[in-house]
Amino acid sequence: MKFLIVGLGNIGAEYDATRHNIGFEVADTFVIKHGGAYNLDRHAFVAEVKWKGKTFIVIKPTTFMNLSGKAVKYWMDKEKIPMEQMLVLVDELALPLGTIRLRGSGGSAGHNGLKSIEQTLMTEKYQRLRFGIGSDFPKGMQVQFVLGKWKPSEVPAVKETLLKSVDAIECFATQGLGKAMTEYNK
Repeated sequence: MKFLIVGLGNIGAEYDATRHNIGFEVADTFVIKHGGAYNLDRHAFVAEVKWKGKTFIVIKPTTFMNLSGKAVKYWMDKEKIPMEQMLVLVDELALPLGTIRLRGSGGSAGHNGLKSIEQTLMTEKYQRLRFGIGSDFPKGMQVQFVLGKWKPSEVPAVKETLLKSVDAIECFATQGLGKAMTEYNK
């Protein structure tokens, strides 16, 4: 059984360790835990990880956030992975830091990466893991907040939530979305 795990983020050193790139960090944490390594391939950095009889194709699109759908479609088609076995990892302003939410469908909530995926796949019905980044910013400063780096006081919660996210990915792959939602959407 094969899964596509899609970490959303922007390439480039200026985006490293920013809130908007937490999808990349979740993907990295999963790949490192399972002894994988990335290679640069078409539209993405790609790692193949095997765990518990399953194969995970983990991608970090190199297309920039607003063209993420192009990389997702290419890798779904190339690896022949059905939509039910894809999980998109994304930052979420509407959730407090330390919280994750798994969903089987839903809108983009203004997130350009999700918008691109929805436009390319022509559906909102795909699984996503939303990683709460909080919304502790002054009015009009959303872009600066999202593209900003974590405060030192936030780092422990980020690390803990990264590990919880990896557990949720493993649960999704081994026990299904419903069980993972019950276990991790608290």
